[in-house]
Amino acid sequence: MSDLPSHSPAAPGAPRILAVANQKGGVGKTTTAINLGTALAAVGENVLIVDLDPQGNASTGLGIQRRAHQASTYHVLLGEATLADVIVESGIPRLHCAPSTMDLLGAELELADIDRKTYQLADAIGVLCAKADPNRSYSYILVDCPPSLNLLTINSLSAADAVLVPLQCEFFALEGLSQLIKTVERVKTSLNPRLSIQGVVLTMFDRRNNLSEQVADDVRSVLGDKVYQTVIPRNVRISEAPSHGKPVLLYDHACVGSQAYIRLASEIIRRERDLRAA
Repeated sequence: MSDLPSHSPAAPGAPRILAVANQKGGVGKTTTAINLGTALAAVGENVLIVDLDPQGNASTGLGIQRRAHQASTYHVLLGEATLADVIVESGIPRLHCAPSTMDLLGAELELADIDRKTYQLADAIGVLCAKADPNRSYSYILVDCPPSLNLLTINSLSAADAVLVPLQCEFFALEGLSQLIKTVERVKTSLNPRLSIQGVVLTMFDRRNNLSEQVADDVRSVLGDKVYQTVIPRNVRISEAPSHGKPVLLYDHACVGSQAYIRLASEIIRRERDLRAA
């Protein structure tokens, strides 16, 4: 059996798989996965969010409650369930979620003796795409990664076409970004040759704070057009929404945070179309 992922992004109708990743916690990673997924669905894309973080915040942020004995991404990684088995509706049209449970905390040890342990997610996505079920057909799959470099994150990067990096506008932002870029390059060399940095989205941006502007300038000087023009502002409505089990676009569609995620979704779609046309 090949050591490469079973899913080919070149297949007709294949989804674009984006790993939403940053090895640093508290940067708005899960918030971005939830709200970007909602915004993409709002403009007509079919979206699946794969929650691969044991904290399960992407699941609960969509109003999906954890239940005992619930089939989850843990069972998918261990080969005990397919993605189709665990996918649930979010209540938002065109947006589904493969939820996580705390069982994922022990997944790394349990995966250690499994063949193709770094490709469990890639293989599961390959099976999902091969079935061509119209109810499970997605244009985007967003994988919410844990805030650390472990086997869960490696599975995400091995399955992904590209990495979407939420980056908080703070002093140590570039340091954390450089570590992630090195990780992406290692995965690209050894596990997934198609992997790339899809883009960097600046989060928790405060225009009243000179530091935010300085960090934005620094990141753009290093990565150029890899950095999205859209920035996600600090916004209390974004912070409040998860406690209500809703993306901010449903909690307060008119707030500046919601409008920023809608602009980000449009920018990502344009960028993807340019990539396909190139």
